Amino acid sequence: MRRVEVFPSEGSNSLVRWYRIRNPLRVALNFLVIYTCRFLPSLALKRVLLRLIGMKVGRNVSIGLGATFDIFFPELIEIGDNSVIGYNAAILAHEFLVKEWRRGRVRLGKNVMLGARSLVLPGVEIGDNATVAAYSLVNRDIPPGAFAAGVPARVRGGEK
Repeated sequence: MRRVEVFPSEGSNSLVRWYRIRNPLRVALNFLVIYTCRFLPSLALKRVLLRLIGMKVGRNVSIGLGATFDIFFPELIEIGDNSVIGYNAAILAHEFLVKEWRRGRVRLGKNVMLGARSLVLPGVEIGDNATVAAYSLVNRDIPPGAFAAGVPARVRGGEK
């Protein structure tokens, strides 16, 4: 189940008026921090910088090279202790659509493995000890201890 707030767009697609949704200076700061973190080799420095823009990043979280987080609402993203975010994975807390835009909190539990190039959409929870395979699209909740894979991601088995 995705938990998202839905907001109608005003006359045109919702991305056209993005500056009404979030202060452009805040978005620019978030962008600079998130894109700097994509290429930083230090996992500890990534965690510190992402916390500064409001993300909830647990202890010993490892964020792979190129991982990207939502630049509009990073404060809606929570990553539990000891989780691994794979190479070029992306976690979004908003979606701009033609007739509306959506915003939702994203929570990854403790000891989660999010595979390379995976995409997590707004309003999703991934339970503790879950594994998401590389290249998966997570558009619904993944229960604790599950192994999920595919586009869209489906539970394929229990804890590995």
